[in-house]
Amino acid sequence: MDVDFFAGTLGRLFRVTHTPAQGVARGKVLYCQALFEEQNKSRRMVALQARQLASRGWVVVQPDLHGCGDSEGDFEQARWSAWVDDLKCCVDDLEMRYPGPLVLWGLRAGCLLLSDLTHIHGLNPALNILWQPVSNGDQYLNQLLRLRVAAAMMGQGRESTKDLRAQLDSGHSLEVAGYTLHPEWARALAQTDLRPPQGEAISWFDVSANDLQPLPPVSDRLIQAWRQSQVNVDVLRVNGEAFWSTQEIYELPELLERTTERVAEITGP
Repeated sequence: MDVDFFAGTLGRLFRVTHTPAQGVARGKVLYCQALFEEQNKSRRMVALQARQLASRGWVVVQPDLHGCGDSEGDFEQARWSAWVDDLKCCVDDLEMRYPGPLVLWGLRAGCLLLSDLTHIHGLNPALNILWQPVSNGDQYLNQLLRLRVAAAMMGQGRESTKDLRAQLDSGHSLEVAGYTLHPEWARALAQTDLRPPQGEAISWFDVSANDLQPLPPVSDRLIQAWRQSQVNVDVLRVNGEAFWSTQEIYELPELLERTTERVAEITGP
């Protein structure tokens, strides 16, 4: 495992690179991170997955986005478009340094970034891995704002998501759960929907406490629409807890194994 900084659009970005212990890399994987506390809760699972893929011969790069903690900048300075461009810089560097096919891997809101990355920059990865993707940026923004509404209620204050959206629309930044959201960033998130990432194949991983239950309606409708448009998407159900939001750090070995198996299918045994 190597750690370093590289030049991003708005400042230096921190990244972790996992490389195979020996031999030529079978391919390379770029991780697109979750956001806010989901990022923090999922660090353990992401690190385990990166190490497992590296042990099977894959180079895995985990960049930390601008303003997200380890990279330069405060979150208020973050811009969605700059994040997408920074991820493209990571792809270019991977393509230049390592052989083999490219895999893009996203978690939660990172899947929105992954989707934008492939469409805006015309990428054609061999595989897109979507872990419990966020499908609608506008709804995700509302969920974030509800955290502030809930905090205000505990302090006997009164706010609504409508009031907070109005403040953002008028050009004012908002602090939510310790993060300051810039109106330009919030606007870009709200305008982002999950489109089928470009590439040869998509693997959608759904984590549920009961994998016998149907997919959530929003996810099911989106997947069916993609399939009707001849998009090559397969759905893999995994039984377990939502590790990106559990109170305690949670591991889900089945998700790790099935993801590694899916990636391995690209190059064969």
